[in-house]
Amino acid sequence: MSDKVLIVIDMQNDFIDGSLGTSEAVSIVPKVKERIEKALAAGDKVLFTMDTHGENYMSTQEGKKLPVRHCIKGTWGHELADCLKPYASDKDKVLEKPTFGCAALPLAVQRCEEMELIGLCTDICVITNALLLKTYFPEKRIAVDASLCAGVTPASHRNALEAMKMCQIDVINE
Repeated sequence: MSDKVLIVIDMQNDFIDGSLGTSEAVSIVPKVKERIEKALAAGDKVLFTMDTHGENYMSTQEGKKLPVRHCIKGTWGHELADCLKPYASDKDKVLEKPTFGCAALPLAVQRCEEMELIGLCTDICVITNALLLKTYFPEKRIAVDASLCAGVTPASHRNALEAMKMCQIDVINE
């Protein structure tokens, strides 16, 4: 096993072609699958985060500010894209999170020297988790593959990439 980890952020149906889906999100799914396969072939660790809400989502702070039901546990929208499910069948590779950043992520990757993030949405959960990791591990390499991410809009995707660069996160494959 190498000291690298690929972190696949929220590649869930609701963010791909469900209630918050976009054509940009749909377009990256096959490339995300290829990147996971490449990481596994290299012996890298692969982790998945999953946005996870309960039936009370609309009464939460996030639900009041983003009033779109999504990623409700037990629904189709909460599930990973079908083509990615086989890579996340080992439950210790999946980190459910009730909000943008995954509090369990730093502990899960603490022994890794290099971290690469891909997934959805660049401008919400990808940037939040990248900054969280940079806060915990300021001297480790943290990268985001721009070609394997999609934002709420193309403009907000670009803005998030620029913000991450300013915080010394490597943005690759722009």
